[in-house]
This record gives sequence, C-alpha cells and structure tokens, in this order.
Amino acid sequence: MAHFVIMGCGRVGVSLAHTLDESGHSVAIIDQDDRAFRRLRSSFGGRKVTGVGFDRDTLKHADIENAYAFAAVSSGDNSNILATRVARETFHVRHVVARIYDPGRAEIYQRLGIPTVAAVRWSADQVLRRILPEQSIDGDYRETSGRLILGELSLNDAWLGRPLKDIEAAGGVRIAYLTRFGEGVLPTDETSYQQGDIVHAMMKTTATDEIGRILASPPKENAE
Repeated sequence: MAHFVIMGCGRVGVSLAHTLDESGHSVAIIDQDDRAFRRLRSSFGGRKVTGVGFDRDTLKHADIENAYAFAAVSSGDNSNILATRVARETFHVRHVVARIYDPGRAEIYQRLGIPTVAAVRWSADQVLRRILPEQSIDGDYRETSGRLILGELSLNDAWLGRPLKDIEAAGGVRIAYLTRFGEGVLPTDETSYQQGDIVHAMMKTTATDEIGRILASPPKENAE
C-alpha cells in the first residue's frame, strides 16, 4: 500500500481521505484549521496535520518525502497550485493534482505540468483517478462484450516527447484521444506525449494490469 498526502479537509479532501484510508493506504491530511478535522470519521486512521499545505516543514510532518501522491484540494486556487509545485519540485512527488475553481487557469497550470480538476460535483472521483493509476485504468467505458475498456493511462515521465505510436506498440493499446490543456485532441501519426497530457486508450480488459506495469516503467531502451 502507498502513502498519500492531502491538503484541505473540506468535503472533497474528506472524501479522498476516507476512500484511501478504507482501501488500506496510509494517509495524511493537512488543514490550517484543526477544527476542520472534525469532519473526518472517528474511524479514520490517518494522520491529521495542522499547518499551511505549501510549508515545507508542514509537508515533512505529513511524511511527504515518502508520498506516492499529493492532492491539493483546499478552497484556494493559488495555495493549491503552490503546494502542488512544492510537492513535485522540492520533494519529487511524481503523482500530483490540484483542484481549481477558475477553469480559465487550467491551461496555465497544465503548461506547468500540473493536472487540475475543476468540476465540483465529481472532483473527488476525478482526483482519485489522477493519483491512483490502478483506478485510472478501471476505465470510462466498456464495450458491450466486456472485452475492451477505455481508460486513462499512467505513463512514466520517460515517455515524454515520445510519439504516441511508441506507447501504443509498447502497451498493446489504441490511443483514442488526448486531453491537452483541458481540451480533447485527436492524435495523428506525428503526435507525441507532452507534459500535462491525459492519454485515453482502448485496451483489452484482461490486460490492464500488464499494460499499467509496462507504461509505468521507462521505455525499454531508457531502462537501466
């Protein structure tokens, strides 16, 4: 099981914390107001950290150095983005996501390589799909026979700059479309994987675990 750090103990943060905790993961949740932790169930077994989510000492107290993923879901766009950048750039957390209230900023943040979630109604679910690759591949659509599934791929950073056809060949998938800067993009033979892209692919239902393992690793020629 993995360790997750969540910034913001509001409705979305609480939903994330409960889901991850119930799944057996280690969780630390950060909020400036310790009264916010009253929203958590009495059965919550994670760590409650009072402090500013982009403060390095606060993040260390939340064990950010051992975090598999970091989710910033507080009520402030700027705080969420700042905290996410500190988690990624200072503590080298690979899987990060920031919740934003102003979708007009999404393109700016995605240019920084920060996945964002803006829709309030389903933000908890969407955040989970970005920090839990094994859930991302559960898919958005299954065709009627159940043999094929459309899902998001979680790719190692070493795939950045590589043509999508290389990803298809390695994983045995067919890339249907990308989400780039918040918009859907149909790939061409020349399209490459860029920072911030969300890759949606069709794949065999029975092969999702193997596909996830292959694409979470660097391309074979890059692996040492």
